[in-house]
Amino acid sequence: MGRSQSLPRVGPAPGPLANDAGCPILHVDMDAFFASVEVRRRPDLAGRPLLVGGTGNRGVVASASYEARRFGVGSAMPMGRALRLCPHAVVLSPDGAAYREASNSVMTIFRTVTDLVEPLSVDEAFLDVAGAIRRMGSPATIAAHIRSTVAAEQGLTCSVGVASTKFVAKLASTRCKPDGLLVVPADGVDQFLRPLPIGALWGVGARTEEQLGRIGLATVGDLADTPPDRLRRTVGPAAAAHLSALAHGVDPRPVVARSPEKSIGAEETFDLDVTDEAALRRELLRLSEKTARRLRHAGLRGRTVSIKIRAPDFSTFTRARTLPAATDSGQDLYAAARALFDGLGRFGPVRLVGIRVEGLVQADATPEQLALGADEPRWREADRAVDAAVRRFGSAAVRPGSLIRPAD
Repeated sequence: MGRSQSLPRVGPAPGPLANDAGCPILHVDMDAFFASVEVRRRPDLAGRPLLVGGTGNRGVVASASYEARRFGVGSAMPMGRALRLCPHAVVLSPDGAAYREASNSVMTIFRTVTDLVEPLSVDEAFLDVAGAIRRMGSPATIAAHIRSTVAAEQGLTCSVGVASTKFVAKLASTRCKPDGLLVVPADGVDQFLRPLPIGALWGVGARTEEQLGRIGLATVGDLADTPPDRLRRTVGPAAAAHLSALAHGVDPRPVVARSPEKSIGAEETFDLDVTDEAALRRELLRLSEKTARRLRHAGLRGRTVSIKIRAPDFSTFTRARTLPAATDSGQDLYAAARALFDGLGRFGPVRLVGIRVEGLVQADATPEQLALGADEPRWREADRAVDAAVRRFGSAAVRPGSLIRPAD
């Protein structure tokens, strides 16, 4: 698929096989991930502008196919603006379960290569393949293997940067998208970095870029050549040290395998501010069930339940409660969330509501102490039945009765 069999490249144009000695760090980035998953299950969408995201007044683009990006559409753009730029785009609501399943499958492929996999999100990860070189070949060979395996087994494309550091590897994957492979040799880092715009450096946002522009810095090379004292006077000592190191390709951070999840939750931003407390309680119920399914999918239970309420002016209220025992039951989560919500008293319009569970433990390592006559076994059987139905028919297949609208 695409350039899956092409040789690793140095720079944006195809070239000879690059020297990847001393380059054990890979950054693998899936191409337009959500949109690509949708095209995989609906091949009729291939080649068409596709947007995945919310369609309400506050909807934003979560993913755009490359056909849509040609019109200037990008992730995190308000959906209304995206449709003005590309009015003939197909718009689909996100399917989180499908994306998580695809992500898990891709991450499993990465872990067949090395245990040192550090996911940054559902669609990208760093890999340290130093320990796999003797078994599988050079880093560039391993990168090509990953790309071809993901394409063959998942029907998805990814772009891979190969470098001596995490920072440079991530830049390399960005430079070769979509469906590419780019090696930055250890002795070619300076040549690769110097022409890049200064905004390519981690930590350079719009404000910092403006500050650096005032003293005539436009490229990474400009920054690398700037005396440290002048840089410190412009952005402060901490930022100056950080940016100077990156401009010289210095990034000592190792690839760290992902630590266990510390919390799981869900939240909803409303298209229009909500004042109806009954509607907010129904939303808390929906989010509690959604969070419980995520806990069960991950094989986890949690003890501490918290809720988040955000007003239109972005002021945010949070409350938390620790349960007697860890749970993965939507009913348990909702009971705690509703008690916290009712304890807030009266308040004005709500922009966002959310629920989160912390104090996570492995479900199979959690003892169950049931009181005589308790309904817990029946709820667990119901939860398992719901999970099976959701896996087969989607998240709307089974819902609590209070969440079913007359139109349904």
